Amino acid sequence: MPSSRIVGVDPSPGFIAYAQKNARSDRAHYEVGDAQALNFKDASFDDTLALLVMNFVPDHDKAIAEMRRVTRPQGIVGACVWDYNEGMQSLRFFWDEAVALDPAVEPKDEGHMKLSREGQLADLWRKAGLVDVQEKPLTIEQAFSSFDDYWGPFTKGAGPGGAFVVSLTADRRQQLEARLRKRVLGDRQDGAFTLKAKAWCVRGKVPG
Repeated sequence: MPSSRIVGVDPSPGFIAYAQKNARSDRAHYEVGDAQALNFKDASFDDTLALLVMNFVPDHDKAIAEMRRVTRPQGIVGACVWDYNEGMQSLRFFWDEAVALDPAVEPKDEGHMKLSREGQLADLWRKAGLVDVQEKPLTIEQAFSSFDDYWGPFTKGAGPGGAFVVSLTADRRQQLEARLRKRVLGDRQDGAFTLKAKAWCVRGKVPG
């Protein structure tokens, strides 16, 4: 809608500063905030949406309660979370090979991430009192131009997988890299490849 306005919230001042600086419309505004205690009045928004973040919020029950509170009656509350178990090949391959190399790291496997399996978001939405709840999978393809395009973010400490990589000795890191290279490239030395990534998406309506 031409008259609509969007407010984005994130706890990171750096992310908010970047988003505000690069906003392409004056209808979009970004501010530092906590999903567990949103700084907005009741029924402030027509709809609310949490993208790929609910599983990282310490108290997701508080977060969904806040999303419902700031959404008007009959408004939509939605979210999506990556399927870190079997649906995201880039991380499934990583943790499969990490655990094969060292079974002791299995508890760190992101497959254990909360809210990332089928039905978990829908259950949370219903528990929060939302109605007409629907949950569906959304699958995309992640295109990588080379093995380094895939491996590089891990070496920079991105996400739990990256944190694990930077904690390894140089020798163990090389072993994991070799296993992953074989996993995604097979017998090829290098080249482009694609991996599937699935997210679970949920939406529900505020009663009223």
